[in-house]
Amino acid sequence: MVADDLIPLMKTALLALDQGTTSSRAIVFDAAGSIRAQAQQEVRQIFPEAGWVEHDPQEIWQSQLDTAREALAGAGLKASDLAAIGITNQRETALVWDRRTGTPIHNAIVWQDRRTAPFCDALRHAGHTDLVQQRTGLVIDAYFAGSKLRWILDHVPDARARAGRGELAFGTVDSWLVWNLTGGRAHLTDRTNASRTLLYNLHTGTWDDDLLRLLDVPREVLPGIRSSSEVYGVTAPGVFETPVELAGVAGDQQAALFGQSCFQRGLAKNTYGTGCFMLMNLGAQPTPSRHQLLTTVAWQAGGQTEFALEGSVFIGGAVVQWLRDGLGLVKSSADIEALAATVPDCGGVYLVPAFAGLGAPHWDQYARGTMTGLTRGTTAGHVARAALEGIAFQVADVLAVMRQDSGLAMDQLRVDGGASTNNLLMQFQADILQVPVVRPRVIETTALGAAYLAGLATGFWKNRGEVQRSWQVDRTFEPRMSADEAAHRCARWTEALNRARDWEEHSSVQPPSPGGTRVKAP
Repeated sequence: MVADDLIPLMKTALLALDQGTTSSRAIVFDAAGSIRAQAQQEVRQIFPEAGWVEHDPQEIWQSQLDTAREALAGAGLKASDLAAIGITNQRETALVWDRRTGTPIHNAIVWQDRRTAPFCDALRHAGHTDLVQQRTGLVIDAYFAGSKLRWILDHVPDARARAGRGELAFGTVDSWLVWNLTGGRAHLTDRTNASRTLLYNLHTGTWDDDLLRLLDVPREVLPGIRSSSEVYGVTAPGVFETPVELAGVAGDQQAALFGQSCFQRGLAKNTYGTGCFMLMNLGAQPTPSRHQLLTTVAWQAGGQTEFALEGSVFIGGAVVQWLRDGLGLVKSSADIEALAATVPDCGGVYLVPAFAGLGAPHWDQYARGTMTGLTRGTTAGHVARAALEGIAFQVADVLAVMRQDSGLAMDQLRVDGGASTNNLLMQFQADILQVPVVRPRVIETTALGAAYLAGLATGFWKNRGEVQRSWQVDRTFEPRMSADEAAHRCARWTEALNRARDWEEHSSVQPPSPGGTRVKAP
């Protein structure tokens, strides 16, 4: 921690880099936690085969660098005005690059990608579920980065041999950005991102040798593990006109939890992005879930590691993108609320957006999107409303089991992310949950959390109390629907969801060899 009097007076702002699934953003925050300027670029989605999703690593880096420079210019600032840079990122997306040249050896395999589902099936069939859950707090699923890393090593020529010789580096997106920002001088990740790989032991805080053997991952490719709030290094010459400290890193959902000031046990937030992610602060103990939720690192800051319970919904705002790009029902995502408001209710239509399977608490890799209740009277408005309601129902499924696992009666849900600006969705969310939904003034809490972590590491903010005072409410949505009506609607949703379950044909799986260390990826 740097004392206040050591910070030059010109250090008036923080830069947060928010590298997401569909875009790279950069936001400049001031000492009040207010946005001074921001910039955003979309990231191209690559679909080589059905169920496969990739990104171009160089596009990720270049778009993030471009937006950083654009945001600084928009704020009328120079790099010398920045106290630090914080980084937050799409989690579970896997990249591998050459340590000498910094050149990626394959496209980034995105968290939504399902190509390793058969391998994950094989691990479960071989009886490794309990080991993985106990060590990592996770379930065995293609969602996580470890099986993606294994796939790259097995499918890129000579990659496994090069990895064993220490020539290759693996990382999630945070590691890739830090590597490029520091000119290749730092190969590291923080504990929040490490905890999403299936390779990290929650209890020891280290890479786990048994899990490395299980997934056949050589230790030589792995980044060093650091806290979420500390100075990792400075930007390399040419990135900006002067070096800037990198001082905060957290996966996007943990950063949002921090940005929502959910510092007390039992406080929870839900982020409405490409997917939906609900996290509840568990405090210092990594409580296991009985309902297939995830136990994950919330952050390590100020010398203390805290944990969270998480439920991940794969398709949230992405269903709106599908209505826009796939069906052409709206010209922009912002139009969805007006279209949904053309009808008083969903007209009996339920849309289960299981385009990439179902996440928590169902974890059905083979579910697929389903729409039920269609009649000749169904309109585009009904479909739009059913799509928004499908997002809210998925969040409600997660909250129901989170309450059971934690034993805590959640009295509010804090919300953020792009779709939280949709008042119709937020009101329906409060109705279905039967608890108030609280939206802050700054909904970009993912980036704000990264800024908070960087600011605390450099003394820009003195302590969490100072951070918490900058969090302010924009609007609270109180439930209007009766409890009986909400229960009826949830029951009908469950019926629709069951029709989407286990739809895709299962790929054949090859049982693991003895010891479970060499399962050939498809």
